[in-house]
Amino acid sequence: MSNIFEQASLQLSGLDPDWARLVGQVGPCLHAPKPAREPYEALIRAIAYQQLHAKAGDAILGRFLALYGGSAFPSAEHVLATDPDLQRACGFSATKLATIRAIAQATLDGVVPSRTEALGLDDEVLITRLTSLKGIGRWTVEMFLIYTLERLDILPVDDFGVREGYRRLKQLTKAPTPRHLRDLGQPWAPYRTVAAWYLWRCPPL
Repeated sequence: MSNIFEQASLQLSGLDPDWARLVGQVGPCLHAPKPAREPYEALIRAIAYQQLHAKAGDAILGRFLALYGGSAFPSAEHVLATDPDLQRACGFSATKLATIRAIAQATLDGVVPSRTEALGLDDEVLITRLTSLKGIGRWTVEMFLIYTLERLDILPVDDFGVREGYRRLKQLTKAPTPRHLRDLGQPWAPYRTVAAWYLWRCPPL
């Protein structure tokens, strides 16, 4: 995939002097997806870390995995068979735990696809399907598409870091709205994931 990242960086560099400067400052794209995970596991991990610092997320997820021996990620059946009070004691909020258990149930119901099935589905199909679950928003699914399915043309316009990165890139006083950024990002296709990666790393003004 390194050749694709090189192509993406070259395309972005050719957009304008601002992009050329950013790519030059940051260097080669080192985006590191984790494609081995099943969608079920990836989504639960994403929910566990939502709105938390990495260390806090690590601690909560570690306690959760310890309920199941800590070696392999628990199956959907095991998650649903576990006393919710034990799961809550790991540090999950009531809302997060409800979402995690909903993901497990949706996996058994076939709403959450297997990795093999997910690889054959379009981005928007997956977004529509997975955001039907309570507690799963578009941003969470976009992170899943980027990091688990290795999709290269995802622009998470609701992400503060991406919008703030564009503000810094263009030395604006105000970050663009999600709708405006979606329009601005059209020329970055088919490498909008790589564009987001660079925007996350745009240095302060």
